[in-house]
Amino acid sequence: MLSKRFKWSLYHVFTAGGAILLLYPVLWLVMSSFKQSERIFITAGSLIPSPWIWTNFREGWEGVGGYTFATFTQNSLIIVILSTIGAVLSSALVAFGFARLRFAGKTFWFTIMMITLMLPHDVVLVPQYILFAKLGWLNSIKPIVIPSYFGAPFFIFLLIQFIRTIPAELDEAATIDGCGKFKLFYRIILPLVAPAMATAAIFSFYWRWEDLLGPVLYLNKPSMYTVSMALKMFLDSDSLSNWGAMFAMSTFSLLPVVIVFFTFQKFIVEGISTSGLKG
Repeated sequence: MLSKRFKWSLYHVFTAGGAILLLYPVLWLVMSSFKQSERIFITAGSLIPSPWIWTNFREGWEGVGGYTFATFTQNSLIIVILSTIGAVLSSALVAFGFARLRFAGKTFWFTIMMITLMLPHDVVLVPQYILFAKLGWLNSIKPIVIPSYFGAPFFIFLLIQFIRTIPAELDEAATIDGCGKFKLFYRIILPLVAPAMATAAIFSFYWRWEDLLGPVLYLNKPSMYTVSMALKMFLDSDSLSNWGAMFAMSTFSLLPVVIVFFTFQKFIVEGISTSGLKG
């Protein structure tokens, strides 16, 4: 039989090895941002830059198309914040309806919502584009932001499971005290599902921050480009691509994601672990 200390050591060795393996691409990206553009792929097997090039960050921050990277970062933050607020609040309201209210066709509509989770996003791209074109929303953030205010199926399902863990006696007590359905939602349910809402907000932030397809389809002015589109603009198939600046700004674009993760990581664990329980 293996000793407890040996098992503990073996576990940590494999865990550390897996962590290093997963983090290596990120480490390579960060180190490549300090290399000369023309030598990044020549010296791809070496992590340590030689020499260290610090101007990649200055060149990257100067941006492309006459706009600095600050403009693209601001555009991304606006879209991410508005979309996240809409997705989380609307999903919480829909989840409350499915978890606590009784209405005709409840099972049918819940099934339809769950089926949409299996529907590939590419299937609805053309119909959505035609709809937004007829509404006159093209070349604006409306097609990216406004749909978020109609709920996200994954978030709705997550919040439903969380709401079901809240004792129904709280609803009955609030109703006796004179609370209506909406007052019950924002006075009782909403504060109690805060961990699950925080989890949904974190996922929404990640997905919107890295989204490229939506901005490419609906944003045509360089002044409205997001971070993901700006990074693509550093690559030019007709001339020399500025890989150093692109990697430098890619490294910079990781900062908001890392900050959000380490700031709210406890909510991710709490929200996901508790949503699988049913009281």
